[in-house]
Amino acid sequence: MIVRRLVTLALAALVAAAGASAPARAASTPAIAAFENAFASINDYTFSLRSHEQRGSSVQDRVYAYSFMKPHFAKTLIVSGDGSGSGGVWAGGDQVSGHQGGILSGFHLKVGLHDGRATSMLGYTIPDGLLQNVVGMYRTTAGALSERAEGKVEGVPTTMVELVPSNPASVNGATRCTLYLSNATHLPVRNILYNGGTVMLDQSFNNIKTNVGLSQNDFPF
Repeated sequence: MIVRRLVTLALAALVAAAGASAPARAASTPAIAAFENAFASINDYTFSLRSHEQRGSSVQDRVYAYSFMKPHFAKTLIVSGDGSGSGGVWAGGDQVSGHQGGILSGFHLKVGLHDGRATSMLGYTIPDGLLQNVVGMYRTTAGALSERAEGKVEGVPTTMVELVPSNPASVNGATRCTLYLSNATHLPVRNILYNGGTVMLDQSFNNIKTNVGLSQNDFPF
């Protein structure tokens, strides 16, 4: 009986130790829950994404036109900045159908989702820029998650959700992530990721329109 009890206690200690060493996964916050509730009634949307990325001395500034339709159709066009005129369509899976800008705009080809021709300077893909995936990163990344009321961002009253990742490598090296959600629509307004004291990613989500009536024909793959 004593041996059996000692074995049971040892197993319990191992389980407790394993649980203590596992990184804590971020949970939801009221602002994220409000987004998820709002997103449930959205079938499609369009928006303009202004993006600033920085790695060392390298900087990439772009404006994208985004379209999305449930369950997994997305389209982007680089309206201004590096690669202007280039675009791509993602229909789920690990491929993107795209074209370059300028005189090559008429030539379409399929490349891998993470191919350098289909990603931003920091390696962000088309689905990474979707509203639900931006919020989802905060919901699923291991780390400390909190929120607090903020003032106006881009002229919109917001709530800020802050994530301090347990493992920055899981978020492209970000040590602190801040997401600003509209208090009125509960949709993202701005997303800023920091590496130490440096802004590595700064995204603004402008002119969001929901349930505009997109169809699969709007996403030629």
